[in-house]
Amino acid sequence: MKQGDLVTRRSYGGDIVFKIQEVIQQRHAVLRGVDYRLLADAPLTDLHAAPLDPYAYTSGSEPSWMDTIHKAELHQAAVPAAPGDKPLPVFFDMPGKVLHLDGDPAYLRKCMNLYGELRVPAEGFYIAESNMAEALYRLLPQVKPDIVVITGHDGIIRHRRDGEVYASPMGSYKNSHHFVNAVRVARQYEKNKDTLTVVAGACQSHFEALMQAGANYASSPARVLIHALDPLCVAAKVAFTPIKDTVNIVDVIALTHSGLEGLGGIESRGSFRRGVPKIQKNMPI
Repeated sequence: MKQGDLVTRRSYGGDIVFKIQEVIQQRHAVLRGVDYRLLADAPLTDLHAAPLDPYAYTSGSEPSWMDTIHKAELHQAAVPAAPGDKPLPVFFDMPGKVLHLDGDPAYLRKCMNLYGELRVPAEGFYIAESNMAEALYRLLPQVKPDIVVITGHDGIIRHRRDGEVYASPMGSYKNSHHFVNAVRVARQYEKNKDTLTVVAGACQSHFEALMQAGANYASSPARVLIHALDPLCVAAKVAFTPIKDTVNIVDVIALTHSGLEGLGGIESRGSFRRGVPKIQKNMPI
């Protein structure tokens, strides 16, 4: 087994496919989930080679909710004017802008491609979870986003008593404390939750701590695994919800793979704006 290999864990019945991020002293491996935002470790003797290419696990997983988001883009309908009325103006659309910080470079690339397909303006940065809070001090005033996504990999450290998960101290989570620190920085920059929407967390993250730190949406209420594209799904929905409307929490969570067990949140306004007249393309600035 070497860095970059795709593996499963025998002790968990091979339920999740990982990529080996690092091999430590030829005994243990640091693992990053291929399909889920989970960071784990395991002895090399517990690992078994996975048979497929990594993108075989994610291909075709997004179209069901991509179509739903596309339908919510609110492009101006062609409504004919009544006889004698002036022609209706042609609007232009301004979805909310996203700043996406991701601790996984492969998923950052996939997310940026999907933002492009959905026509969501977004800037993405590969930042290690431990450096996200510091990075936000610089990036927030530089990018000036409407929505910030703070995600990567997380997980609960194994070997605990039954019933201890929800009461676990932050030290029992791989990266939740880093996500919490990053959320706090975002809220220092903008306290109004309707001006800056914060989506934070990964697999099994400490949902309550993230919400208390100031997130609008966070994972993971039931400490379950979330799909790597779930944070993007929430951000895209917020980006295409009009600023005069509140994002329907149940609707947006229903678009995700993990549902209410994997993501939760509070009432928040959208960040989609419409303007007139329509901006002509290819005009000099």
